[in-house]
Amino acid sequence: MPTAADEFDAFYKNARTVLLQQTFALTGDLPASRSAVRDAFVAAWHHWRKVSRLEDRDAWVRPLAWRYAQRRHSARIFHRDRKLDPDIKATLDALAKLPLAQRKVLLLTQLTDVSMSDMAREVGLPLHEAEQRLQTATSQFSISRDVPTTAIRPLFEALLAHVDEARWPRVTIVRRAGTTRRRTHTAVGAVAAMGALVLGGAVVTDAQGVMPSLDNARSNGVASLRLGPDDQKPAAGDGSEAADPDVPAVTIDDTDLVSLSQLAARLPGSWEPIDMAPAESGILMPCQSTRFADPSGVASAAQRYKAPAEKGRPSRNMVQAVEVSTTSSAAESAYDAMLGWFAGCTDARTQLVSTYDVGAVGDEAKILVLRSWKRPASTMVAGIARTGQASTITFTRAQDVHRADVARAAGLLADAVNGLCGLPGTAACAEKPQVTTARPVPVGAVPSMLLEVDLPPVSRVDRPWIGTEAKVARSNLAASRCDGTRFDVKAMRRNMTRSFVIPEARLSDLFGLTESVGLLPERQASQFVDTVRKKLRSCEDRQLGTEVVKVGDLSTRHQDLTVWHVTTEISDNQTMTYLMGIMRQGGAVAQVGFVPDGKVQMAPGAFIALAHRALDRLPELTG
Repeated sequence: MPTAADEFDAFYKNARTVLLQQTFALTGDLPASRSAVRDAFVAAWHHWRKVSRLEDRDAWVRPLAWRYAQRRHSARIFHRDRKLDPDIKATLDALAKLPLAQRKVLLLTQLTDVSMSDMAREVGLPLHEAEQRLQTATSQFSISRDVPTTAIRPLFEALLAHVDEARWPRVTIVRRAGTTRRRTHTAVGAVAAMGALVLGGAVVTDAQGVMPSLDNARSNGVASLRLGPDDQKPAAGDGSEAADPDVPAVTIDDTDLVSLSQLAARLPGSWEPIDMAPAESGILMPCQSTRFADPSGVASAAQRYKAPAEKGRPSRNMVQAVEVSTTSSAAESAYDAMLGWFAGCTDARTQLVSTYDVGAVGDEAKILVLRSWKRPASTMVAGIARTGQASTITFTRAQDVHRADVARAAGLLADAVNGLCGLPGTAACAEKPQVTTARPVPVGAVPSMLLEVDLPPVSRVDRPWIGTEAKVARSNLAASRCDGTRFDVKAMRRNMTRSFVIPEARLSDLFGLTESVGLLPERQASQFVDTVRKKLRSCEDRQLGTEVVKVGDLSTRHQDLTVWHVTTEISDNQTMTYLMGIMRQGGAVAQVGFVPDGKVQMAPGAFIALAHRALDRLPELTG
């Protein structure tokens, strides 16, 4: 009969290479991945009495290895090895472009045999949302690698071949380290228990000896924690800065968060708390792409509420999240990360509607309004603020499409900031919020260009937009047949172009939206726009069978925007319709073109609003 050591040895030998393939695909960092897999098996031997009884042992060790690998790889890890095969580099490049949640669902589907429900559970998402992220990830990855979705799996087989010859520590070394880990854990636990008894207090830990975290804390809808060992900044020697031992401990309780009465006063309704029991990922809100905005923070808390549908009011839910950083500078980065979650939201069929600056609330604050077009459609309002070393989010979601009450959302955000005032490290409190319309937060690889989150839905299609990678504009699909505008002209700098399609909707090959941008001296940029306008004015005379209707126009000294609806007869019984806009901000110019497919079109006014969004993003081109 095989011993426990025999069973572990076989598990280690059979599972380690596949696990290395997964972590390498996740991070692109082979040394960090190898260390992560090794340490995950050390932990598995530590807990072998429990792990050995599991039907799926891989499901226990895999999340641990993935988490270790993510924590260990540095910020710029992809393709550090210049000797990588070009195909492998291309695969890692394509994976790196995916948000973490999408990357995980794609890898779990391609590299494991877990069911869809188990996959969703492992990434901490509802099944329908995990399926949607998988569809988006598959489409985006196939576009990036320029292969059909049916040809994705062989690309990962090349990764397996690459890691197959990795050198591993002997299994006896792994078991010895696991045994040492178990003994150390037991000794530390005994000392901690003795200290707790001597002090007359009580220390609560989970089964693995970890301080309570957001994953398991429960307190009438409030989860409050100091970051546990797996969440803290790595110790010096990992290539990272050591944590500051002088940072004071911060405890956040429910009195520091928005109260039920405050919530009901700002947003009337029958609100009630939701018990906090988030999944392993710690993802609490749509668009949230990582568990923490500041993984090295010193404290974190969250709470959730819900309100049922009532007469004149839709069903709603609310989340508040708080993070306290070690310094104000780190908090500024956390605040920017929180903004990035929503400003660059990668959730399928989610649209950024508007952005607002909120004055007199903490040190800095913004409100973003988004709309999810997934059925049932919903309106989401994310308020993000920072006071000193504390950053907070107040997030609400209403199950309908309506105009968001930004003033009430700003009041709720002010309540959240005032609740934190007085905690160690906080600074400015909140007064009466001053709300003003703002340009969208710069996000994405090319912040001056449109993103998927900017695009409105089209009729009769429930699939997401997918954007190609921005590239140098040697051609310009945004131009109409009337103008034939080029963005590779002399003196044009930073000229880029990008297209958006809905690959899973089975639409015409002509369907899609393209944007091209470029930078000229301001006088030439103004002439560039005037040339396009003149060509559109004369198009009906030059191209018989073409009808041009100007549907939007704006012109000031430093800014231009014009939008046209163009219809061209292709044959006696066939016409082609498209919308095109030209815009300028100073010396930055852009052209946006959209070709619908029959009845698959944008709602009235949606393209004009999108043209204004493109104009709002243009100033980033001059930065």
